[in-house]
Amino acid sequence: MAGVSAPAPAPAKWSERMLNSVLKRSPWMADPAQKDTWGYTQGLIIYALEQVWRQTKDPQYLAYIQRYGDKMIDAQGQIKTYKPEDFNLDNLNSGKVLFNLYAQTKDEKYRKALDQLREQLRKQPRTSEGGYWHKLKYTQQMWLDGAYMASPFLAQYAATFNEPAAFDEVANQLILLEKHLRNPQTGLLYHGWDESRQQKWANPQTGASPNVWGRAMGWYAMALVDVLDYFPAKHPKRQELLQILDRLAAAVVKYQDPKSGLWYQVVDQPTRPGNYLEASASSMFVYALAKGSNRGYLPKTYRAAAEKGYAGITGQLVEVKPDGEVNLLQVCEVAGLSADRDGSFEYYIKEPIRVNDPKGTGPFILASLELNK
Repeated sequence: MAGVSAPAPAPAKWSERMLNSVLKRSPWMADPAQKDTWGYTQGLIIYALEQVWRQTKDPQYLAYIQRYGDKMIDAQGQIKTYKPEDFNLDNLNSGKVLFNLYAQTKDEKYRKALDQLREQLRKQPRTSEGGYWHKLKYTQQMWLDGAYMASPFLAQYAATFNEPAAFDEVANQLILLEKHLRNPQTGLLYHGWDESRQQKWANPQTGASPNVWGRAMGWYAMALVDVLDYFPAKHPKRQELLQILDRLAAAVVKYQDPKSGLWYQVVDQPTRPGNYLEASASSMFVYALAKGSNRGYLPKTYRAAAEKGYAGITGQLVEVKPDGEVNLLQVCEVAGLSADRDGSFEYYIKEPIRVNDPKGTGPFILASLELNK
């Protein structure tokens, strides 16, 4: 009928469909007046948003990113809600979005904020071998989660601001985590390591926690493929990182559920009652396998496992509402290691399961981009 325009079709790709659903559900991203924190989950979503913007060049996506940067970084480059004295590796993840903001705007406040985050790592408490403690309050402990929080940030900082010695540091962190957390029988990595062996979850011989939590391994897998984007081709430790990724990918594919293509919350115990196919770990593994095969960090054969995993996510863990909004199901809300979080199988399966937790939707968007879906 004349004068009536047809409704715009929904974007075909899952990456944009999920991103637009996240934006619709996230008023803090649209409204500068809404209170917010400098958190790793915000960083994860805005990093995914940045990658979609790089593909689409949609100016509204860049506007969302700039809104977050302007809300969280004041004119002097101080980061609101950030407490450097906590020495919390989680606080570095959001820093990755500042590199692009600095490049786009040339505003020195972003450089100052980046330098402040870099300074945290110079002073970060460490194990006897130089491994970063996950947080000041988690004494003598390295967690796989911290690999993703700190290593890609530091690698990008080293590449952007010409600090080649920082690449040695990045490699050391990732190598130490594999050294202390890999189970040689399965190739899988435990969640955390306590050098002091004082934590009740720590194995008295090895210091490792007792189980393989899917998302912890997912964080580590994503860290490896993201770090390699910045690592100099001739760096003496690059080959070692590629070998670690290769070992990890082989183990991950071995424990991929043959029927669904997905991965379990506790990766190596699929038949135990209460275990479930978990969306964030599955998305992270798909992303790492797809990106690794796309970039030549892994053999091309891993692409098939990524495609199978992705089909499992979209077929079983994605729900599309009548209005087109996309939901991601079965995301573990959170899991850690502490006095009341003992790393047991029972602990991991009792943590709350959420719909659309950003620790799932962010990696799902990134996985979608790698597979051009």
